[in-house]
Amino acid sequence: MLQFPTQLQKIPSRYLQKNNAKPGKLVSFNYDTYESFSYQQKSQKLTKRAIVYLPYNYSSANEYNVFYLMHGGWSDETTYLGTPDNPHPLKNILDNAIAEGKITPMIVVCPTYNNLSVQDSSDYGLALQLTDNYHNELANDLLPAIENEFSTYAENVTEQGLIDSRDHRAFCGFSMGSVTTWHVFQYCLRYFRYFFPSSGALTANAELLAKFVEKQGYRSFDFYIFAASGTADFAYSGFTAQIQAMASYKEMFKFAGNEKDGNLYYLVAPGGTHSPENALEDFYNCLIQLWKEN
Repeated sequence: MLQFPTQLQKIPSRYLQKNNAKPGKLVSFNYDTYESFSYQQKSQKLTKRAIVYLPYNYSSANEYNVFYLMHGGWSDETTYLGTPDNPHPLKNILDNAIAEGKITPMIVVCPTYNNLSVQDSSDYGLALQLTDNYHNELANDLLPAIENEFSTYAENVTEQGLIDSRDHRAFCGFSMGSVTTWHVFQYCLRYFRYFFPSSGALTANAELLAKFVEKQGYRSFDFYIFAASGTADFAYSGFTAQIQAMASYKEMFKFAGNEKDGNLYYLVAPGGTHSPENALEDFYNCLIQLWKEN
């Protein structure tokens, strides 16, 4: 059961070092999808890539939870994990924290909402539209492709198979990746139980957010949202306004640091900025709480 602390935990400095004893593996994974704005017509096929982290001793004989992690602006699928030939710090953090039992062994998937160009995320207006559209690709193309290729809790990748395994799936993102996370919450509750937005708001209209849940046929106990930001982050004010509005809308959102008593929690880093370092700290704090046995 999720049980968050009262403040964000720092990433141990040793976790940034390469773990040669029990290293996980990065995989460059290609899959087919369609151009975002004409997705429903399926008139323009695209081949896109996700970077996938497999924990040490990954085996198809085991079942793994899956953590989907979306990048922000001016970024792509390689931003957080890197590539198999050039791993980034998150790979070391995962290797070391899993080796020490701090993080449960899981699959981490870094996709992209970039559409026709790797520069798409650098265009703020375009990126906003692409994050809103992204659920089509996620639900119809990425999820089935990933969970058909790797060993997860989905017994199969039919619609029902993915719905039945929603408790074993999380979506997370920072900045524009956080906006994507809110849209995944808006459209894809049937596939995800856990949501981890960081420093990127969607709307302070809590009633509208509640209607997203109701429209999809779910209730307050069917999801959990852990949010994080920093006081010196330029997105802090708007992001905090959204979380506070949600916490006040008690018909749907119940503020609690654990999954038993609520479905919404928010931690703030004093002096935290809109930076890669603070993004990694936010990711770390949700990763160390997910899918714990007690």
